[in-house]
Amino acid sequence: MLVRSLLVTALCVGHAGYAFGNATLTAAQHPDRQHVETEAYPAWKAAAIAALLRRADADSLGTAAALAFGRDVQRPTALELAMRASELAPGNAALGWVQVRLCANTAGCDVRDAATAMRWLDPENAAAWLPTLAAALRDKDAVEVDRVLADMAQGERFDIYWNRIAVIMFDALKGVAKSLPRGAVDSDSARLGVVLDLVAAEFVPGFAPLFEACHESLAGTERRESCQKIAKNMQQGDTIMAEIAGLNIEKRFVAGDGREFRALSERRRVLDWRVAGADLFDAPMLPWLKDAHARWRVARMRSLRRDEDVLLAILREQGLPVDPPEVK
Repeated sequence: MLVRSLLVTALCVGHAGYAFGNATLTAAQHPDRQHVETEAYPAWKAAAIAALLRRADADSLGTAAALAFGRDVQRPTALELAMRASELAPGNAALGWVQVRLCANTAGCDVRDAATAMRWLDPENAAAWLPTLAAALRDKDAVEVDRVLADMAQGERFDIYWNRIAVIMFDALKGVAKSLPRGAVDSDSARLGVVLDLVAAEFVPGFAPLFEACHESLAGTERRESCQKIAKNMQQGDTIMAEIAGLNIEKRFVAGDGREFRALSERRRVLDWRVAGADLFDAPMLPWLKDAHARWRVARMRSLRRDEDVLLAILREQGLPVDPPEVK
């Protein structure tokens, strides 16, 4: 599905500019994104939102919020839907994250309150501190920045719930599919394409606050120690984007000609290989196989926490090597 290709222009580290490698295609080349070019898509989206609102369960409202959060619909409306979804499922961390991210991108919404609620909901997830860190940087409060980084460093995971949100939205849209107009999103493959578009565009945070805060950390300080712990945690995160961001942060702290730097660069090469291998398998998929593959992929996303684990499953299913050839 070329998942990471959806982020090739935006998912740099906080817009500071890293891409995912030469093998990554642009979003315009994504074969399952043709729905966005059709005249039927806006009508399909409006009908999908209406159908999801009629169902009114937490997953449906969260999905409606994601669909509504665009230029053609007022963003506060989408945020209200996300808040209602969280109220209906107060223990669902994925829907809590939906609310945090939509709030972060809605003018006038105090994301710090939403982020605090998110930390109560999933206290082991260091990513929940990102909005608070961004606020401390805007306020130029160095003491608060150090405190937030220290708290982030205590996290056991760095998750943005990529797989969980995608599965919630896929299931919700499939549940209302029979009531929607034809001509735009008529298959499981297209449905998954829509979902991954939305997750990539709306629910992946920028990592610029971390890069800014850690760039200013000096060797031997508590801030540097916190940043090193956070970077290693991110490298086990649930998305390729967080993993790469963690690698890039840690690279700043090691000598450019040393063994640690080479190990980090090799790890990046492995990630690029896995992304490219899985994407190249998706791209030429025969039309009559695409829906079955989409359902297979969703099943793996349902059972696996990490995006990279889904890529590994794809490569192994096809008998492809999971690691690149050694550099001689």
